[in-house]
Parts: sequence; C-alpha cells; structure tokens
Amino acid sequence: MVYKEFLSHLHIDIQGIDKVEEIPFLPIQFFKSHKVVSSEADVEQIFLSSGTTGNEQSKHFVTDLSIYEESFTKGFEHFYGAIEGYTVLALLPSYLEREGSSLIYMANDFIKKSKNEKSGFYLNNLEELAQNLTELDKNNKKVLLVGVSFALLDLVEKHKFNLKNTIVMETGGMKGRRKELIRSALHQILREGFGVESIHSEYGMTELLSQAYSKGNGIFECPPWMKILTRDTEDALTILPQGKSGGINIIDLANINSCSFIATQDLGITYPNGTFEVIGRFDNSDIRGCNLMVMS
Repeated sequence: MVYKEFLSHLHIDIQGIDKVEEIPFLPIQFFKSHKVVSSEADVEQIFLSSGTTGNEQSKHFVTDLSIYEESFTKGFEHFYGAIEGYTVLALLPSYLEREGSSLIYMANDFIKKSKNEKSGFYLNNLEELAQNLTELDKNNKKVLLVGVSFALLDLVEKHKFNLKNTIVMETGGMKGRRKELIRSALHQILREGFGVESIHSEYGMTELLSQAYSKGNGIFECPPWMKILTRDTEDALTILPQGKSGGINIIDLANINSCSFIATQDLGITYPNGTFEVIGRFDNSDIRGCNLMVMS
C-alpha cells in the first residue's frame, strides 16, 4: 500500500504516534503518480481531477461508493438539514463537460434525493435557470443553487436577482474561463448580483470523500469526521499552531479505503473554534519538504 511504503521511506514507527500532530500526511501528488488504495475490494468508481493540458490528473480509486454517499449526505445535513427540503439547481458546466467528476456525482445524488421536478443540471441554458430560480424563490421554495464561479458570474451578468429563499453556493475556480478573483471580490459581485446577504462555499476535492462548508466570509467548517491542520512550508512534517498560515493537511475519515491523511497544495489558516480559511495555493517552487517524500 502506498501510505505504508511512504511511512517506511520516512522511517516512522506508527506505534510511537500518540497525538494527531504526529501523524504523517501523504502528499496529494501521489494521487497522480500512484494507485492510492488501502482495500483489496474491487474498485467501484474512479474519480478524476479536472487537470490542465500537460498535467497528469489525480485519480481516486473508490472501492465503496456507499461511504462517499453517506459522507456527503450527512455532511450537507450537518450544516443545512435534509436535502429533500431543497430544490437543487446545479450550474457546473466545466464539470459536466468531462468524465469522472466527484462533484457531479454528489450533485446528481442531491438532485435525485430532492425529488423536485425543477431540480437539475444547467449547462448553457441560463435563461431557463434564471426563470426557474426567480419563480421558485418568489414562491418561497427553499433553493440550493450550486455553481462554479465563472458560471455564476455569467448568470449575474445577464440577470439581476433579489433572492430571499435561496442558498447560493460557489464551488470555486474559474477553470481558465475567466481571470481569477480573490474570494472577497468574487463574493461581493455575486452578493450584489443575486441580492443575497452572503455567498456560501463548498471545499472539496477529487482526493477526498468529505466536504467542508462556508456560510459566508470564506470561513469553513468541517463535519465531525474531518479535521484541518496546517504544516510548516519549510518542513512538511512540522504542524503549525492555530492562527499561523501554512500548507493545509486534511484528516478525512471517510477516506478509509484510500488514505485518510492528505497534505494538500492549498495554503490556509486554522482557528481555535475548529474553522479554517483557504488563502491560496503553493506554486511549484513553494513545495519545499516534499522532495524527501517522493518515492520511485
């Protein structure tokens, strides 16, 4: 198994680990170069990262989809209540246009569970989406509009809203369609365009089976089986105290059949109440400390 081999290269005895801060975290790059699986069961689904031209995609080999379904369902319910109470409008064109998206799998399951005829995916049909969104909100229906950032911007450039019963949730990323914006600027434009007090966010990735959520201001909370720590950018094995920015390490216990301890390429800050903030990403020159973790 990849994680076991990784530990052996670091000469770490897991029997000597007695606190969370001592756990070694597997660099997320291994999902591109290795088959990260800790189960001998058959693979039910391979989730693929979006990737860019010339870059290898991450692959998450999932041996038990029911764990993923339970994780994303209970995770959403933990913060927002039962999905059955919502009409789910998914504006995720860049994800729909490719194979193997874990976000599309989750959104599709939410759409089915909502059991509402207006729930569904919207690709380029922004007029229909705007009409349904306005009508549902005006009729006091609870609506979840989940969308990739560039598509939400496209929508508010064409239509002006004044929503009272809708959660607008961005999943991040311009996917090369627009110039990247800092989160505060993006949320300001979207708040004004949708006429809402706050923009919600979902933080997830191909390599995880759980998601964190923000109800505004870019401050995220995790479900009980997920935890965020930050590591020193100069020494990948050193965990930083709360309030200091560093590389984001994630414990995701839903990843039981791959690896539950992931060192991401995101930069962030953790806070004493268990929340965290994402403040950027490493560029390639910033990934110090990972060279000693590269296995052949």
